[in-house]
Amino acid sequence: MTDTSSTGQARGEATAPRRRALYRLMRYLPMVAPVLLWAVPCWVLLYTGQHWPLPVTAGGTALFVLGLVAMPLGMARGHGRRQQDAAAVLGDTLLGVSWVLFTWSVLLGVLLRPALAVAGVGDGQDRARTVAWAVLGVSAALLAWGYAEARRVPRVRWLDVRLPRLGAGLDGLRVVLVTDTHYGPLDRARWSARVCETVNALDADLVCHTGDIADGTAERRRAQAAPLGTVRATHARVYVTGNHEYYSEAQGWVDLMDKLGWEPLRNRHLLLERGGDTLVVAGVDDVTAESSGLPGHRAHLAGALDGADPGLPVLLLAHQPAFVDRAAAAGVDLQLSGHTHGGQIWPFHYLVRLDQPALAGLSHHGARTVLYTSRGTGFWGPPFRVFAPSEITLLVLRSGN
Repeated sequence: MTDTSSTGQARGEATAPRRRALYRLMRYLPMVAPVLLWAVPCWVLLYTGQHWPLPVTAGGTALFVLGLVAMPLGMARGHGRRQQDAAAVLGDTLLGVSWVLFTWSVLLGVLLRPALAVAGVGDGQDRARTVAWAVLGVSAALLAWGYAEARRVPRVRWLDVRLPRLGAGLDGLRVVLVTDTHYGPLDRARWSARVCETVNALDADLVCHTGDIADGTAERRRAQAAPLGTVRATHARVYVTGNHEYYSEAQGWVDLMDKLGWEPLRNRHLLLERGGDTLVVAGVDDVTAESSGLPGHRAHLAGALDGADPGLPVLLLAHQPAFVDRAAAAGVDLQLSGHTHGGQIWPFHYLVRLDQPALAGLSHHGARTVLYTSRGTGFWGPPFRVFAPSEITLLVLRSGN
């Protein structure tokens, strides 16, 4: 390892209106979303003809009001200036619970109730109560399963990726991708160690971390991140920043990863040589870096590729899949990204797709560029993963020959 310090544009223009729509939505979301997330299931479960006894209706309403107040308050105190971990756990958990309740209140309220009416099942009250119990049952089951999915060590996703420009000497190169570990308010030091043990069992030539290491500063989450120092790779361990680093003193994370033996690829590249062939391994800061105000932090692909032989294949680390437009324009062969979490809690992936060109897995962009988007190794915020399992990814690179 040597340290060297027309289609994409069209796709970018096509996705621009979707992103503008998302940004307009996000402007009002903090005000409207909490009310909708708690008011809709409250209405569906308690006020659509169930005729529950008064104590049930009053107690249930009080719980929903308490959730509506506690969720934003907990998230503000947990993720704001105070950084209170207990408040963050409460607020994040309530966010996940309310999202699942909201989703299934809408789906079952719209689909199940008319189906029961068509089937002639019971009277109006019976159907309303059946829907209410179904919403509670499905939500409880999905939350329990989603919590177990979020907390377990991710399964390994193994796939071959063929790169036409990759030399035969590099055929079979094993690249392991971990990303979006999001060490945070829930202490996951033990989980982190088990993830690193799983990575080490894969005999990787190159291990990549594409950002969002943690929610919190490096000093605060050091114990959870420390096992990353045990990760082994034949050639190198490389890292780029994600957007969450820029909420938590990004330079501290760059410095810590350097101390743990990882190469921070901040708009630069390395050369990986094997069997007489060479692969350019480049990385860029996250696209949010420039707005962070940190000196020298920005996503600069030209700088990352400066001095690299244009005839060599390029593997690029960029936290967000949306960077692929620039990668394709520059002729990058393979981009590795995270950020999306695969939606994390279904059906949030529909909102993710408004902002990103890919949700998970392999996709092709332009004449040459292949993008792999990981669903992430950890989770952000709500400790649940519903229909979006976490992953550690092993990509075996295959040459065009």
